Amino acid sequence: MKIRRRLLPVLCLLPGAFAPQAFAQLQVPFGRPDIPVSNADRVYAADQTSNTVSVIDPYNNQMLGVIRLGNPVPGALSALYKGQLLVHGMGFSPDYKTVAVVSVASNSVSLIDTGTNAVKGVIYVGRSPHEAFFTPDGRELWVTVRGEDYVSVIDPVAMKEIRRIQVDNGPGMTMFGPDGHYAFVCSSFTPELAVIDVASDQIVKRLPQASPFCPNIAVSPENDEVWFTLKDTGQVQVYSAQPPFDLKATLHTGSITNHVNFVNNKNGKFAYVTIGGENVVKVFRRGATPQLVATIPVGNLPHGIWPSGDGSRVYVALENGEMAVAIDTLTNKVMARIPIGQTTQALVYVPNAVTAGNGTANLMPLGVAGITARLHLEAAASSLPNAQASVAVNSLGQLDLLQVAAENLMPTSQYQLDLTESGDGSGKLEPLAVFTTQPDGSAIVQAIGPLKKLAAEAGTSASEEREEGKSSRQFLIVTPANNPSQIVLRQSSNSSTDHD
Repeated sequence: MKIRRRLLPVLCLLPGAFAPQAFAQLQVPFGRPDIPVSNADRVYAADQTSNTVSVIDPYNNQMLGVIRLGNPVPGALSALYKGQLLVHGMGFSPDYKTVAVVSVASNSVSLIDTGTNAVKGVIYVGRSPHEAFFTPDGRELWVTVRGEDYVSVIDPVAMKEIRRIQVDNGPGMTMFGPDGHYAFVCSSFTPELAVIDVASDQIVKRLPQASPFCPNIAVSPENDEVWFTLKDTGQVQVYSAQPPFDLKATLHTGSITNHVNFVNNKNGKFAYVTIGGENVVKVFRRGATPQLVATIPVGNLPHGIWPSGDGSRVYVALENGEMAVAIDTLTNKVMARIPIGQTTQALVYVPNAVTAGNGTANLMPLGVAGITARLHLEAAASSLPNAQASVAVNSLGQLDLLQVAAENLMPTSQYQLDLTESGDGSGKLEPLAVFTTQPDGSAIVQAIGPLKKLAAEAGTSASEEREEGKSSRQFLIVTPANNPSQIVLRQSSNSSTDHD
């Protein structure tokens, strides 16, 4: 199959034909002019539970298959396990030929050839790396080692660490300005943003974060702004990307604020932010005072986000939805939903990734990684009327991984996730997990077990269950850890059992 490119209309051959190009803009991450969408492009998504990389052709919004980096949990927990574990972070090279995939639990960075989907090599780094990105000249790959206190600098050709840059504890992500002069390293454990001079590896400025937990950072294509998310307090902060690196804004965006990225189009210059608690993407017009201009419902727990090479679309990974969502940035409407793997974290859009062939070599079908069910927990206590949670039940074969994303609980408080024999919470409780909420009252909780019966015939009421003798059905509830008799969240009767 030949690579098809979306060409300009025939009218472009007439006088005045280039008028539409007056709206051409620079796009992230390298500050390059628009690259029209084509089926040479690829969207890659890091699927944490299935240990896969989902691969999408954005021209047709078609799921092509997955690159399997390891076995799904719990098989991945074997002492003789050889693959990668907890596929999580992503970056790509400025020539678009390499994707770097960070696996948190196996302390690794896998380099994937975008043309063949083959793993070129694996580099092992320190404890719990989180994200990785290439310098704008492509000569180095910087990996934030979140479980320690440094950035690991990798030679992507020799495939080895060549030096370390010391930072404060828990670096979350590095992103470079398009000119490659400065690197900006936010932290997941320390409330500090480090500005590093790339030529000297020296920290030239330490900027305060409003809270410690930053998972994601982006630099504008004009190299004038740095935006980063604060997941623990539901905020985004904006700094100048040029000395003296002044604070420009602190935005209260919503619980489980995940990732941020930029889009430039004929409507203006925008930042798109995924808000996991509200299951939306919020769009801010960039300027001296950022303005919220759109709120786009997308589905359960939006996480990674990246624009197309021309800014005409953004793609969003739904962590609890096992879908990638494509958004038209001129209308801010969802234009497509594409199935992907389980518990997806980061997502990147790579223009011109495939220059020959159909780009499907070495891909596998989703398989078990495409089997999931979605539930919803609603408020059960008048004291917390806005509390809610999305739930994904991901098949792992004989077992399942349950992930709950809760919001609007009491801040920094302990809760317990339980199974019950009845939707009203009566009967024996089976504890699954104890968790502590973030300062904004949000939390993400996981449990593994034979949990398929949670999703079986969801929507059937407790009385109907008893009448039909379906006693094996169980329900989810959330209670205060010190008072399991008080239910604050219960399984909604309109929970979905959709399978991808």
